[in-house]
Amino acid sequence: MDLKKMLADERVKPYVLKARYGIEKEGQRVDLAGNLATTDHPTSIGMADEHPYIQRDFSETQMELITPVLNTRDELFNYLSAIHDVAYRSMGKGEMLWPLSMPPALPEKEEDIIIAKLDNFENVLYRRSLANSYGRRKQMICGIHFNFEFSDELLEKLFNLQSEIDNYQYFKTNIYLKLTRNYLYYRWLVTYFYGASPISNENFYGCDDQPNEPVRSIRSSRFGYVNHDDVKVSFSSIERYIEDLSCVVNRGLLVEEKEFYTAMRLRGSERVEKFLTEGVRYVELRNIDLNPFETNGISYEQVEFLHIFSLYLLQKDEHLESDEYGKVGDARNDVVALEHPLSHTAFEAEAYELVEGMEKLSKELDFPVSDSLFSNLRAMLEDPSKTLAGRLYTESQKSSQSQVAIEIAKETHANLWEKPYELTGFTDMELSTQILMFDAFQQGIKVEILDRQDQFLKLKLRDHVEFVKNGNMTSKDTYVSTLIMENKTVTKKILHQEGYRVPGGDEFSNIEDALRAFDMFAKTPFVVKPKTTNYGIGISIFKDGASYEDYEKAITLAFDEDSSVLVEEFLDGTEYRFFVLHDKVLAIMLRVPANVTGDGTHTIKELVEEKNRDPLRGTDHRTPLELIQLGELEVLMLKGQGYQLDSIPKDGEIVYLRENSNVSTGGDSIDVTDQFTDDYKKIAVDAVAALGAKISGIDLIIEDLDVPAANPGAYGIIEANFNPSMYMHIYPYKGESRRVTTDILYYLFPELT
Repeated sequence: MDLKKMLADERVKPYVLKARYGIEKEGQRVDLAGNLATTDHPTSIGMADEHPYIQRDFSETQMELITPVLNTRDELFNYLSAIHDVAYRSMGKGEMLWPLSMPPALPEKEEDIIIAKLDNFENVLYRRSLANSYGRRKQMICGIHFNFEFSDELLEKLFNLQSEIDNYQYFKTNIYLKLTRNYLYYRWLVTYFYGASPISNENFYGCDDQPNEPVRSIRSSRFGYVNHDDVKVSFSSIERYIEDLSCVVNRGLLVEEKEFYTAMRLRGSERVEKFLTEGVRYVELRNIDLNPFETNGISYEQVEFLHIFSLYLLQKDEHLESDEYGKVGDARNDVVALEHPLSHTAFEAEAYELVEGMEKLSKELDFPVSDSLFSNLRAMLEDPSKTLAGRLYTESQKSSQSQVAIEIAKETHANLWEKPYELTGFTDMELSTQILMFDAFQQGIKVEILDRQDQFLKLKLRDHVEFVKNGNMTSKDTYVSTLIMENKTVTKKILHQEGYRVPGGDEFSNIEDALRAFDMFAKTPFVVKPKTTNYGIGISIFKDGASYEDYEKAITLAFDEDSSVLVEEFLDGTEYRFFVLHDKVLAIMLRVPANVTGDGTHTIKELVEEKNRDPLRGTDHRTPLELIQLGELEVLMLKGQGYQLDSIPKDGEIVYLRENSNVSTGGDSIDVTDQFTDDYKKIAVDAVAALGAKISGIDLIIEDLDVPAANPGAYGIIEANFNPSMYMHIYPYKGESRRVTTDILYYLFPELT
């Protein structure tokens, strides 16, 4: 069949670039000096043996990061970046991942390389057999496994354009067999561009045969991790592949089918004989060295190259007998892998032809290719020092390869710890959602983003599925309980009927009625707030009454946020946020209103600008603290204290820019959980239960913590929030961190405990 012609068919072209991707990245844990870690796999990573994202490969120090299967390259790198965050912060600040394929200095005695301490003893035995067959040192080499699948839409379109094969699964299998044969033959091009293991540590080989270093890629050469010479498997047909692989296992040349190590592996079934009925579903590219210059170990451009290269090889004519592709390809790849990293390759002319062929195909099929892809490939052919091996070797000449690796690893370590509240790859999402996702990744819960903009997640632990919106809106709370908490009038009525103290006041559905009621509140402490708002938006507080002008502004601001507005009495005291989950208070937060401290020199506006430079402050709930605003409400608040934006406060004088203490409006968060007695905690828990809720942030005004909650007027409940912020409890401005996101996950998935 003419796949080149079929791919160019107008019915096929829209689907040509549709694919699915996955990455498995191995890396050795080391301390900050670059020494192989002596610690066990991090205990904070749950489900160690069956974790979907972070596992151990051969050794206890060899961490494997695994992405789910994803439909776009952007998604792939989002997940891979996030999993790196989780891995680093689970290891702790004293460890980092070695960025090279070749391991750091290994123990002198091979038995001191610790095999992964897995619970499944069969998996331990399998690793012991690998150690006996190949030695423990070679098992410590790390790399990237790139899983690649043509979309079913593409393959179905191709299938319908031909008549040679009448079974779709068999057609798919033959597509992947052709790709594999060509990849095995031409993989030397990948080795030239992206090989990155030029030098081994002194004690790596010992007395064994070793390459004449430096080279392009020890890992991809015959000196890397390869099967013994008597393991031979044909890719001429799926029947022959199954027969050969079963034979070498039955003869004891391989312990299991998965021990078969080839640059491209057929995947999709646990047992190879099932390929006959189920077909090959995808391929796994296993010959990719770690890119030391990328935190993820592989670049976006590399993945783009591998995708286009795979399409090019799929349509490229075969010119050898099927069984010759692997044999000749091994020899050609070994030549390139063992070349000096700064030398031009022996196959340079052919390399240019391949790049030209890929570019021509991209233009013919209208691929949206990165502007720099082909120019970068040609630049690496013109100047080998621009290849990964060339760059690493050149940098290493200034000190040593190990020193370069340590410097790269430490830079990555610093970057990933700079903002520990962020989840790289998902920083556009709300911070509470990012932290919940981090904890889910760490616990081994599969995370699928159903709607990124709406913060809607699907969490799955084995067969148990939960849906979460905005970090803590779950199936545990009923829809009506959310509506109750959203409606502040209903909240107050229910709590009042249940015997809780709430502020009195009135509700208005239009500005005119609210303004006519001015005299009722003018000379008393009162609060103006939207009826159904969250995050403290549109709230104005007047402790000493207000002028008509200020009252009118407050009413207008509140109506900008909602169609109904509450004007209610101001309860004197300090406001505390109680985070309630089911029947327990997990955290209590004192929120100090947005403020600045004068220095006798700078204006209030300048002091706000300076305080906002804190990296913990940001916008849209993506940092632990929010930027202090200078809007109408803040100007109104300053006016009430006799200040303007250009006023210069005295040294040490605290000036408040907001009356309400929400962190979401620039306030400071202080954890005070341990300062409270159980009676106030019980009030919060029982009040949330009275509203029919399981998860809530309920706000209490308390004048004196030493006064028992049962005393008349000891407290007042001003509101309950159906989607309370969690990040402020986890990263408080002051006080102890309370990881309430983990508690949410344990509540949703009790099997974790």
